[in-house]
Amino acid sequence: MAKFVAGKIVYALVCLVAAVLLVVAGYAHKVVGLTTEVGKGIAIPNSPSVGAMNILVMGLESRTDYQGHELDHHMQVVLHSGSNGSQDTNTLILIHIFAGGKKAVGFSIPRDDLVTFPQKYLGFSEGKIDAAYAWAYTQYLNEHATEARTDRYLHANQAGQAATVATVESVTGVKVNHFVEVNLAGFYYLAQAFGGIEACLKPYPGNNGLNLTDHDPFMGTFNSGFDAYQDGYNKAKGGAQYLHLSPAQSLAFVRSRDTLPGTDLGRTKRQQAAIDYVIWELKHEGMYSDLAKMNSLLTTAGKYLITDSTFNLLDFAPSMGALTGQSLNFTTLPFTPEEGVSVPGYPAPQDLNVIDVPQIQQIVRNAFDPQPSTPGKNPTGKANTAAPALPSSSVTVDVYNGNPAAAGLAGQMSQALVAKGYKAGTVGNASAQSQTVLPGTQVFYGAGASANADQIAVQFGAKATALAALPADHVEVLIGSTVSQVPPGIASASTATAGTQSTGAQVIGTQTAASAAPKPTAPATAGAGSGGTGDAVTVAPSARFGIPCVY
Repeated sequence: MAKFVAGKIVYALVCLVAAVLLVVAGYAHKVVGLTTEVGKGIAIPNSPSVGAMNILVMGLESRTDYQGHELDHHMQVVLHSGSNGSQDTNTLILIHIFAGGKKAVGFSIPRDDLVTFPQKYLGFSEGKIDAAYAWAYTQYLNEHATEARTDRYLHANQAGQAATVATVESVTGVKVNHFVEVNLAGFYYLAQAFGGIEACLKPYPGNNGLNLTDHDPFMGTFNSGFDAYQDGYNKAKGGAQYLHLSPAQSLAFVRSRDTLPGTDLGRTKRQQAAIDYVIWELKHEGMYSDLAKMNSLLTTAGKYLITDSTFNLLDFAPSMGALTGQSLNFTTLPFTPEEGVSVPGYPAPQDLNVIDVPQIQQIVRNAFDPQPSTPGKNPTGKANTAAPALPSSSVTVDVYNGNPAAAGLAGQMSQALVAKGYKAGTVGNASAQSQTVLPGTQVFYGAGASANADQIAVQFGAKATALAALPADHVEVLIGSTVSQVPPGIASASTATAGTQSTGAQVIGTQTAASAAPKPTAPATAGAGSGGTGDAVTVAPSARFGIPCVY
């Protein structure tokens, strides 16, 4: 299973940010060239480049450029990649940018999700979601062997883009307005242009600090080559420390996963920390006015980055100038893992994820298009006969954790709900209550608390259920076995510092969180923000380099 794509997501987003800042700074002519160079993807009709929009970011496993040329031996060594690889989209993130460009929310779509494709590729209608691109790409190459090389590979990539966009739309239930696609070498070139990146790293107590390198002593692997000690981490001092990473180690930092808490979840948090740093660097260190560096970044983009041909960066950029690291919120869509499943099209039984498509679509809709409730009215506009929501301060919420891999998540969920105005109830593991744990989170309520329970349940894509055993004015949240984070609609205010902006998810409860003063960042150790398993990565305004400390 390949592990070489995480950094490319950072590269894609940063190229967008670079384009935004160049326009804002008055260098629009540079973006014209970038748009011409990278806008060679498929067209997506009727998609705005201004206002609210959904952008799909795809990271390919490919070890080739878009003309089908393999990376040279030097790059294979630097990237720890080898020469073999396919066109699988091992990383997919669907991002909704709210109108005005000041905030965004994104969902990572796990690569092993088992899906039904909108049409057959290579004769198969079902497979892992990461195969949609690769199978459509291969099918095109097989059917057009005599086409000129440059056109053939361009069109094969376009076939993969169309397949992936259609598949993501069918799973999430929302239209993809634009996409940004990157392959393997992009982040390395980004890090070179920056002279490396800054990171704040802390040892994970759950595995005695094994996360400080990518060496997995249990599996005997050292996939990315990341080693914090090589980069200056002081083992005797311990704790969170700031490190300057070389370009190669910057790539290794965002590729590592095997020794991180939550594996792919932990890697996503490192990835977001890298995005936060690059946004800070671009905005605070004047890099956008250093045309030599910007040219270094954007000149390589054509080989390793493609957008849809209808994505107008000149229109998009001015409205995005206010986007900051504090206003980005990423989480992972839920799934149920299964091992050793036989799937047509694969040579051996597969480890894959079973997903609940209606639940996923509900979660995405709630986050991307929050609908404020109208007191006393139902969706038909008629008066409600159901009891209105109680003041949140009069409702007690118990939280139980049904995911053993997300230690501490019940406490984080409870704190987030308290920040919304609810009273803290029992916090514990699922074994302390009587209901069966399911993959998704369940919400139960006692007499009088049905409306409040509905407001909480919608954040999980669930429907609240009455439970006679619960006392009056009580709600119970039973975290699902695949849930690893506080959902954005709950976390946006409760986990944020004074400088963090809401993602626009539907408000629950009747009280907003009080503003908290940002915790000062120690000059050489602990940075602001959190990066443990299950919690959201947030950045305080005072954070050094604009980054959180992560595992």
